[in-house]
Amino acid sequence: MRRSLILAVSAAVLVATGGFAPALQDAGDYAAVLADSDRPEADMARDAARKTAEVLAFAGVGPGETIGDMIIGGGYFTRVFASAVGDEGSVIAWQPAEFIAFQASYGEAFTAADAMDNVTGIRSPIGAPEFPTGMDLIFTAQNYHDLHLRPFPTDTAAKVNAAVFAALRPGGLYVIIDHYAPAGAGLDVAHTLHRIDIADVKREVEAAGFVLDAESDILLNAEDPLTANVFDPSIRGQTSQFMLRFRKPA
Repeated sequence: MRRSLILAVSAAVLVATGGFAPALQDAGDYAAVLADSDRPEADMARDAARKTAEVLAFAGVGPGETIGDMIIGGGYFTRVFASAVGDEGSVIAWQPAEFIAFQASYGEAFTAADAMDNVTGIRSPIGAPEFPTGMDLIFTAQNYHDLHLRPFPTDTAAKVNAAVFAALRPGGLYVIIDHYAPAGAGLDVAHTLHRIDIADVKREVEAAGFVLDAESDILLNAEDPLTANVFDPSIRGQTSQFMLRFRKPA
């Protein structure tokens, strides 16, 4: 990324309350990142619906950070993180080996991400992400529920959360976005609807040693009945989603 873009973003960086992580003042501070000409036009077209600037602000993303994109899918957030952290930062893009084996496009996205100058791809098994230590942020969007898909062992989420905790520096952040399931729906809806109850996520992540730092309703959609599979044409791309920010105690 161009050095001028890094400086433009750096000028907006503040120290978060308690000094745990860098945070930008508001979503508007990310305009230069989203406008980076290195980003594909198809990604830019999705920014408004995904509220990307607001998500970056909630996660406190800043230049020079080391960020893990956990289960990268098509690599949308990997690319925007690569732009945001700049030449002095790095992105660790994890695509579980099982996903790559399941669908060719996941392998293609992994290969493309790994080829970026400040991105390192890892493709370890889903229960054993090989993150480096000392990371500032680990982030996952619309994929936490996948840790509860039926083909995977029931302790997969616990193993992944423990790996995330070990990889983050003291005060590091773990940000999770996922599709709302009805309260009390149970973990089986992760497989049937690709949704998850926010209470289950909080319980599991806090059990790994994290502290809930903040939550946001910017991706809420009151029109979503929460009972349809997220790939159903009636709701696809319009699901109600929660966003949680956890902190590893210093």
